[in-house]
This record gives sequence, structure tokens and C-alpha cells, in this order.
Amino acid sequence: MNNIDSTLWEFDQELDARGLVCPLPILRTKQSLAGMASGEILKVVATDPAAEIDFQVFAEQTGNRLLAMSSTDMEFVFFLKKR
Repeated sequence: MNNIDSTLWEFDQELDARGLVCPLPILRTKQSLAGMASGEILKVVATDPAAEIDFQVFAEQTGNRLLAMSSTDMEFVFFLKKR
């Protein structure tokens, strides 16, 4: 996983999925993306250790682009671009 400075990324919407466990972070992400326009960027913050793999698979299966991800202190940050 690339450690990125998430403060440098611009995004259109943010989802706080901290404290949620699989499958809730992905379900909430899917709901958030459904209300967004194509090309907009969603920032997701999660604490579920499975999120790293889950978001990679979710992006591959849905066609939404995983632009970047990082982890610090058991928090994971993902930037997804809606297809």
C-alpha cells in the first residue's frame, strides 16, 4: 500500500467508515458513489483491517477507479473515482 499524504488530494465527498466491519464499509461506499456524478472523487476513511483488500476488489468489480490508498495507525484512507 502506498502511503500518501491524504491532505494533498482533492475530493468531492468524504465517507467516514471508521468502526464499521465488513461488509459495511463497502456497502456505505456503494451507497455514497450512487449519489455522485461520474468522475467525482470519494474519500473513504476506514478502520477494518480487511478494507485494504476489499476496496481493491470492489474497484475491480465495479469499474470505479481506486486512485490511491494509504494506512496510518490502523486507519485506511481510499480515494475512489466514480466511473
